[in-house]
Parts: sequence; C-alpha cells; structure tokens
Amino acid sequence: MTRLTTCPDAETVAQRAVTHVLRAVERARAERGVAHVALSGGTTPARTYELLNEDSGELTEMEVWFADERCVPPEDDESNYKLAAETLLARDAIETDKVHRMEGERGPAQGAERYASLLRERLGEGTGAPVLDLVVLGIGPDGHVASLFPGSSTLDAGDDAICLGVRDSPKPPPERITLSLAVLKAARGCLLIASGAGKADAVNAMLGEPSRHVPASLLLRERLTVIVDDAAAPDGPIA
Repeated sequence: MTRLTTCPDAETVAQRAVTHVLRAVERARAERGVAHVALSGGTTPARTYELLNEDSGELTEMEVWFADERCVPPEDDESNYKLAAETLLARDAIETDKVHRMEGERGPAQGAERYASLLRERLGEGTGAPVLDLVVLGIGPDGHVASLFPGSSTLDAGDDAICLGVRDSPKPPPERITLSLAVLKAARGCLLIASGAGKADAVNAMLGEPSRHVPASLLLRERLTVIVDDAAAPDGPIA
C-alpha cells in the first residue's frame, strides 16, 4: 500500500521529504555502508535539495545518481545535474567521484548506454536490475515520472532495461535519458513529492488503477511514499 502524507504547504512537503531522505540514507548506510540515491529535477524537489544541503554532513556516505536528464550540457539551465549542483551539492560535502551524472551532452543513445554500464558496474546484482536505495521523483501534470511519458514505448521496455534514450519527449527538449520503469520498481524505495493545484489531477490518477496513460501509477505501490501539499492532495480512495 502506498504511504501518503499530506502537508499544509509546499515548504512543509520539502521538510518532510528531507526527513524521509535522511532516514533512508541512514538505514542504507547502517545496512550496506553506503546509500545510493537518485534525484529528479523540478521545482518541488529543488527545495528539498536546498534543505538537504543544510544537513549535507549527514550525506557523506551517499552516492548520487539521477532518475533522468535532458540532453543538454551540464552547465545548461535545463540540466537536472546543474539543479543538483546548485542546491544539494553546493557545499561539496559529497565527494565528486560519488556523484554520477547522466551525460546528456552525448545524446540519448550513447548517454543511456554509458549510464546503464555504470549502474551495472556499481550496483549490478546478478542478472536483475541495479538496486538503488531511494529514487526521489516529481510528477508532471500528465502523470509522467522521470522521463517516462504517457503511452511511450519506453514503458514497454523489458525487465532487463536499465537506462533508456528518449527522442520524442512531449516536453522540450525532446531528447532525454531516463531510468527504466524496471529500475524504478527495483529500488528499495521511491519518494514522490508534489505541490500545487496543478498536480492534483495527476496525483489522483497516480493513486488510482495502474495505467500506461499515467506512468506514475505503474510504480511499485508497496515501496512508494507520496508527500503532497493540501492543494495537490487526492480527493478519492487509493487503489
């Protein structure tokens, strides 16, 4: 069952998200000596990263990954890596060799291939998908997560898919790199955060019946934590 928390406003969402991330990192560190956390872009996650930066001393044994990236250089304003660099990573508390960015400037095919190889090298467990400790996700108004969009062929990638190139994103820029649905499902936990009335319909749909038209609804419910503000809170039952 999905764990859902509603908060009065976006700032409280970010604060609760920070608590969840720190607990996940502490648990992973205690059990395995290191925490592997994947980040997403977006306004709501950005505030969470800013607050996490204030507690960056607690993240020294964390390795940073990314759920998706636009095919732009790392210094581009569209880059998810740049967002993380200016927020969570601003104090350099996490060593640079523990930050694994998607090389969007290489394009969707080569960038995805190189990232999949790195994930296999660092996190491969047999023939299954690499297992991240936590994936931090936002949600689009259309219900997309990472760069997995409604009805996209990326949703049909098999369980052996790790990282996928996207050439036809309905949101600019069209070329992107994304973790596969299989990797999101294999993660020990996914944290989805949303705020604002513009996300309410997507959150409602996500918590309803699973559908390819709402990629967020395909996440593994028993490993999913959702934190939203009152404006984005669902008005119906959780499926």
